[in-house]
Amino acid sequence: MAWSIADVARMSGVTTRTLRHYDEIGLLPPAWTASNGHRHYEEAQLLRLQQILLMRELDVGLREIRAVLDSRADRVAVLREHHARLLAERERIGTLARTVARTIAELEEGEDDDTMTKINRPENLFEGFQPDPEMEAEVRERWPEAYEESRKAVEELTPETGEEWQREVTAQMIRFAEHMAAGTPADDPAVQTEVDAHYRGVCRFWTPNAEAYRGLAATYAEDPRFRANFDRVADGLADYLRAAMAVYADARLS
Repeated sequence: MAWSIADVARMSGVTTRTLRHYDEIGLLPPAWTASNGHRHYEEAQLLRLQQILLMRELDVGLREIRAVLDSRADRVAVLREHHARLLAERERIGTLARTVARTIAELEEGEDDDTMTKINRPENLFEGFQPDPEMEAEVRERWPEAYEESRKAVEELTPETGEEWQREVTAQMIRFAEHMAAGTPADDPAVQTEVDAHYRGVCRFWTPNAEAYRGLAATYAEDPRFRANFDRVADGLADYLRAAMAVYADARLS
């Protein structure tokens, strides 16, 4: 029995875009491809996908996953190797829980005030969040030079400069939310000025072209953790930001 890529996406929760990417990098080729280009998967591929998703949950990189699956390495050894990562992740989840609890308390204190900037320390909204490993792996595969540039820039951040950057990003997201709440179109010059500042902020870490910047915008809206993060500032902010960044990419980067 064979399943289409749409069937596999529905069953596994993995997007068709990700499945196509896994095929492109040789991690999960389909059982066969029809003459119309549609990919089809059989039981062996579903089992391999299950193993991939398990290791992704353990924060194993795509290159490592492929090496493990292709070499038939001892999976128990792999699990032991990443047990420490799980313990670290448990600590990070605890930080996230405290972040959410603090934000709830601050919002409840100001629930009679409609101003979004009522939150005492808006940078708290982003404490404990990390980039999606799947997205990071995809960037590493598709744009290796950009990934290396970004990695080096992040490593150079001190705790103080990292906290300052975090505050700047959160304040900027609040300004975007204020534009959205006011009904300002995404292509309005004031919004695009803010997007330009956002782009220049991204360039501190890597320099995306139009395609990459649109891809980053799509990630903000489509990745559940990113979307929840932005929508925590204001409902719909992730979609509004994606639209504004797409306008900027078409006008300034193409």
